Amino acid sequence: MFKQLFRNNQKVDDSENGQAPDTPAHLIDLRQVVKAYITPVGDFIALDGIDLQVDKGEFVAVVGKSGSGKSTLINMITGIDRPTSGQVYIGQTAVHKLKEGPMAEWRGRNVGVIFQFFQLLPMLSCVENIMLPMDFCNMYAPRERLDRALHLLEQVEMVEHAYKLPSEVSGGQQQRVAIARAMANDPPILAADEPTGNLDSKTADAIFHLFEELVAAGKTILMVTHDHDLASRVTRTITLADGCIVSEEPT
Repeated sequence: MFKQLFRNNQKVDDSENGQAPDTPAHLIDLRQVVKAYITPVGDFIALDGIDLQVDKGEFVAVVGKSGSGKSTLINMITGIDRPTSGQVYIGQTAVHKLKEGPMAEWRGRNVGVIFQFFQLLPMLSCVENIMLPMDFCNMYAPRERLDRALHLLEQVEMVEHAYKLPSEVSGGQQQRVAIARAMANDPPILAADEPTGNLDSKTADAIFHLFEELVAAGKTILMVTHDHDLASRVTRTITLADGCIVSEEPT
């Protein structure tokens, strides 16, 4: 389904902001990443010396109890948050070195983020929500953006709802639109934080099937989940506890 998506030949230039010194061995490479939060009762260590490598085309599930560091790990990879210490390389980009402006542009072009609560802008139609990342990152010619957004909605079986507001479609349909939005700029990586957490089991299975098709088409996906049935269907499962990787198993 997703193998005929438009290809994006525009690349962000990281040579001045956070370019890795050598050709990367892995698409995602976290090296001794620590994340500490200051609280009234002292520092809270959300991640404690994480080493993690993910290669192109992998489908990785991140599991663990609440507070184990799953969402923080995803935020390190997407650049939504920064490590207290350690290094985060995505391809040739040293994400931990990027400043705010280049970070936002880099993220918009290279990582599609899918949230548990969809995070669609309520005042924009479904198709306008998908066009927004293209406009923000100046991707594709303006006349191409609507066609591409409609094409993506067709891939997630939502094109008939293109001009509806998010409030006019179901939760599962909103998540499909959110996946299409994450694909807007054709990023190599999708990061999903509990993407099926608010969906019924049938809808969750349909969303997961979309992810499987994306991986088959060459995307790399990291998915935080509490659903062990879904986690058993990915290529690798990483288990976190107290901010540490305690197991890493192929499935």
